[in-house]
Amino acid sequence: MLDRQYVYFPTPWQEQDWRAVSSLPLEEVWFRASDETELFGWFVPAPSAAATLLWCHGNAGNIGDRLENLMLLNRHGLSAFIFDYRGYGRSRGEPTEGGLYRDALAAYDWLTGQKGVAAESLILFGRSLGAAVAGELARKRRAAGLVLEGAFPSVEAVARRAFYGLPAHWLLEARFDLAGRLKEVRMPLLVIHAERDTVIPLELGRAVYEAAHSPKEFYAVPGADHNDTYLVGGEAYFQRLLRFVRQMIS
Repeated sequence: MLDRQYVYFPTPWQEQDWRAVSSLPLEEVWFRASDETELFGWFVPAPSAAATLLWCHGNAGNIGDRLENLMLLNRHGLSAFIFDYRGYGRSRGEPTEGGLYRDALAAYDWLTGQKGVAAESLILFGRSLGAAVAGELARKRRAAGLVLEGAFPSVEAVARRAFYGLPAHWLLEARFDLAGRLKEVRMPLLVIHAERDTVIPLELGRAVYEAAHSPKEFYAVPGADHNDTYLVGGEAYFQRLLRFVRQMIS
């Protein structure tokens, strides 16, 4: 199978003083998945936080690449726990679809167990490939709401579009069938998608929205591409996210 060439793109960890670089109160967290794989993440508290986001990131890089986004979330009064999947950053092991799901479950259990964050004040947030991970997490754990950004219905849907309808997904082990999983999810949902997404076209984001149960909302970020929604969207992006969060938490 070709998953490591076409699905997962982790980058090595860069050692530096991340707290100094970001001026954030980054808490380094080590925890273990159910198969004992050792994982690493950051818990980033915000003063008088409106809620805590459990962040499942996309298929490339590591949590260090999300630092600017974390700073903006923190500035807008949202705490966050972001973690690296197995094989990403400082986390051990090799990425697989099942492994990523186990990693997210372990992150949730650490956040609610060790940190004492209540499900009622927790928002699951998944971006790109992480949307499928967050969708599986929402199927198995409680939270106040679910936010999916840059999401796709399945690897098959992406592969068929990329390869002109050919069943290229047969060469991959990963399925990440988010649309199928959403049939079992009943928590409130916000789907965010870049209006000009050149990686996951807007129509695939709408397909994710259509697959989900109500209550649900769809927000297309004007002028944005796959990786710059929070930058191009600016304050309007964060206010839309905060509005959803406050509705779920209140």
